Amino acid sequence: MAYIGAKPWHALGNRLPAKQPLDVWAKRAGLDWKICETAVRFIASESPTNGNILALGDRKVLYRDDTQQALSVVSKRYKVVQPREVLEFYRDLTEASGYEMETAGCLRGGRKVWALAKTGKETKLKGNDVVKGYLLLASSCDGSICTTATHTSIRVCCANTLAVALDNARGAVKVPHSTIFDPARVKSQLSVAVAGWQEFMYRMRHLSERKVSDQDAEKFLRKLMDLPQGDVSPTERLTHARGIKKMHDLFRGEGKGADLASAKGTAWGILNAVTQHVDHERRARSVDLRQDSAWFGAGASLKEKALAQALELLADA
Repeated sequence: MAYIGAKPWHALGNRLPAKQPLDVWAKRAGLDWKICETAVRFIASESPTNGNILALGDRKVLYRDDTQQALSVVSKRYKVVQPREVLEFYRDLTEASGYEMETAGCLRGGRKVWALAKTGKETKLKGNDVVKGYLLLASSCDGSICTTATHTSIRVCCANTLAVALDNARGAVKVPHSTIFDPARVKSQLSVAVAGWQEFMYRMRHLSERKVSDQDAEKFLRKLMDLPQGDVSPTERLTHARGIKKMHDLFRGEGKGADLASAKGTAWGILNAVTQHVDHERRARSVDLRQDSAWFGAGASLKEKALAQALELLADA
């Protein structure tokens, strides 16, 4: 990956000066390659040296043109979005609309690619707690996610990420790989106006004013991390218990920004304890997999659930 500004995600990636052209971003972010495709072939014999080479008609292999690394086997109908297309999506936004590229890169050897740009929207909560607006575009070549454009908020003091959820405007647009990715159409569908950002931050400001006791925070986290029904292994039960304790400790002062007026003893504070745990603290086999989970997988779902649960606290106030 490549980035501007402070080192993100445990100091990974290549740092760039601001306002770099997309060609530089492509090279430094590891996105200067193409996805190629070929038919799935097999030898119709138990012996690898004796038999006919046949093609599997309804499947194809996607691979990198630079390393020839196989990325996935998909349907013939699968529409590929090239890494460069993800960057090009931002060209007019950065050149004419005030957006600024901040990070871009790939996960899992290139199976997922993304780019993230600042939108210029910014809000301050109590205690100079700054939250900035971003636009994230991501795609996959293994079917794990649709090509997805979504508005995301990032809390500056801790780099916690949270998808912008709105009732009356589209915070995200998803394009299935069975259809062609049309950047212009996505931008048209995604046009969440300034009022949309203001609506989201209006709710976050109310969360920063909703008081939450240590006891209520623990109840919140136990509800959030509710174990699945049926038999649960001791290891899974212990993992959940550790997660609850860690997030509770983050809420009570160990988290970045936990002592700010906006977060100390508030619903905003407990929400950010969850987002910090998912984005930066949660156990994972690699930073790569943690980032994948935090943006696209189980971690993203947990943050979405935490936001919905936090907003319920406002209704109970």
